[in-house]
Amino acid sequence: MPLTDHLTALFRRDLAGLRREVEAYPDDGAVWQAVPGLTNSGGVLVRHLCGNLQHFVGAGLGNTGYVRDREAEFGALPWPRERLLAEIAATEKAVTETLAGLPPEAVSAPYPAPVGDLRLDTDDFLTHLAVHLGFHLGQVGYHRRVVTGEPKSVVGNTLGALASARPA
Repeated sequence: MPLTDHLTALFRRDLAGLRREVEAYPDDGAVWQAVPGLTNSGGVLVRHLCGNLQHFVGAGLGNTGYVRDREAEFGALPWPRERLLAEIAATEKAVTETLAGLPPEAVSAPYPAPVGDLRLDTDDFLTHLAVHLGFHLGQVGYHRRVVTGEPKSVVGNTLGALASARPA
């Protein structure tokens, strides 16, 4: 199975988890609530993840034309949850369509542009982006639980979403 199939499954799984986290906040204000000891709210993390993936996967590999405003990801005024959910949907579309159209030789080639001051192979960088999404998804979950007092995860067991998952 191609690496892009595995990565697509991971991105879709974790973007679905991100969507469920945003939906589980009780209102628009809660997703942006500041919490002592946490640098970013759930809303900031959602904007950051969507900007990151649409920039590096959508625009960088799929030529979607997306233009990232990283400063606004962290500093713009809060958005309603509906807009966050629309951004997650747009991100999933950009990522899945880009990976579906990526030829195998592009996956094993160098990423088309430097990332910071580094040159990376595309497969390595895509793996990093998937892990980055999962890391921040966990932070959004903790933020939501602190803000709401709800101790349960809304993400659940996600092994069945892996590309190789099949009955035993």
